[in-house]
Amino acid sequence: MPKKRPSPKRRSGCPLNASVEILGDRWSLLIIRDMMLRGSRTYKEFLESYEGIATNILADRLRKLEAHGIITAERDPSDGRKLIYLLTAKGIDLAPVLTEMVLWAAAHEDTGNQALVRQMQKDKEQFLAAVRQRWAEKTMRSVAK
Repeated sequence: MPKKRPSPKRRSGCPLNASVEILGDRWSLLIIRDMMLRGSRTYKEFLESYEGIATNILADRLRKLEAHGIITAERDPSDGRKLIYLLTAKGIDLAPVLTEMVLWAAAHEDTGNQALVRQMQKDKEQFLAAVRQRWAEKTMRSVAK
């Protein structure tokens, strides 16, 4: 089991409160979504997401996600001025949570991307295994560089 980071001061010791304080804004969840499902890894790729995140919000959320151990940032070997963001093991462990959120929204709201929803509904475990496999491959490629 990975070593837990020291807990920052929270409003309460409730586990749900802890997760909401770390991930409780839409931008953090959408950044994680883009990393898991779209393979986004650079600041520019996150900015191009169709939700239209502002640059100051993006920079803030990337810093917070990194501080909480959800993502890491590495220098791009081909251009040392750029950072490549990668999900950590702690970050990829959010895949089942995000999957359930997508399925819940699709069941109760009028949403798009029905192909993704159908894929998740058809075989959730296979979907999650594929997400983890892509993450493992990206992580291994990053370590090999």
